[in-house]
Amino acid sequence: MSRVIVVGATGHIGSYLVPRLVRGGHEVVAMSRGLRDPYYASREWDSVTRITVDREGEDAAGTFGARVAALRPDVVIDLVCFTAASAQQLVEALRPSRPLLLHCGTIWVHGPALRVPVTEDEPRTAYGEYGTGKAEIEALLHRETLAGGVPAIVLHPGHISGPGWPVITPAGNLDPAVWTSLAMGRPLALPDHGLGVLHHVHADDVAQAFERALNRPAAIGASFHVVAEQAMTLRGLATGVARWFGREPEIDFVDWAEFGRRVGPEHAEATREHTFRSITASMARAQDVLGYAPRFSSLGALHEALTWLVANGQADIGGQQLPAPSPLI
Repeated sequence: MSRVIVVGATGHIGSYLVPRLVRGGHEVVAMSRGLRDPYYASREWDSVTRITVDREGEDAAGTFGARVAALRPDVVIDLVCFTAASAQQLVEALRPSRPLLLHCGTIWVHGPALRVPVTEDEPRTAYGEYGTGKAEIEALLHRETLAGGVPAIVLHPGHISGPGWPVITPAGNLDPAVWTSLAMGRPLALPDHGLGVLHHVHADDVAQAFERALNRPAAIGASFHVVAEQAMTLRGLATGVARWFGREPEIDFVDWAEFGRRVGPEHAEATREHTFRSITASMARAQDVLGYAPRFSSLGALHEALTWLVANGQADIGGQQLPAPSPLI
């Protein structure tokens, strides 16, 4: 099996990916800032070599790429690269030994869709620092592969969900009051008739895709969307969550000005960022080439997230028990 370096190993994806790799028989070196434990605890971490590293600081000093290369990896899985300059430094250091490089991108390399579902072959229309940075990295890595340098694969997750952190709610933001409104039958304001689209994915399904890509030579040089089987509208997600509690949602469809007044500028802007894109991403290529098969639907991923949020006092559902998720709508 392979010697695998996971950069950003204790984050959302790495918390699930590292144990998968260990169970698969790989030798794993986990690099992170060392500020916290993984979101998902498992005994597999006992057999992992853990290295504390300040990626941003070492990038600035020009030493990060060389540090990774010195570990003599067969595979590097980079989950926390956000600029082309950072990717270029890593690629140059890895070029002499040419390990396989797996990079975590985002479906936000796409802007507002002209055709749905959006495929990986659509022209890149990213906007904003995060999306444009990831699109630049993707282009750099594909050029590198075509030139015969470091072989690379790019995976583009949707909105990563799961237990351990706040997730994008059915209102397209991080407002915990959304969960309370849906659980308690209180009015929930949604803009644009609630037709904005979100495409969630459970963190373990993203980890599954990375694990599969590691052993798929046909994936080298390509990009893959990693998402739940179906995207959902805000109103669809709100309906699904409310029905967990035996309710139909009380939705107020409002214009953007009223929405901003009700939820505040921070939450309104987060909703705007998500719904202006409204990306429905095709996962057909990931299915065909990687054998990717997500275990969680969009609502299933949210159910796991909400269960954790309630248990840890980060979401209020009025003291109700959160039942098992019911059928979609």
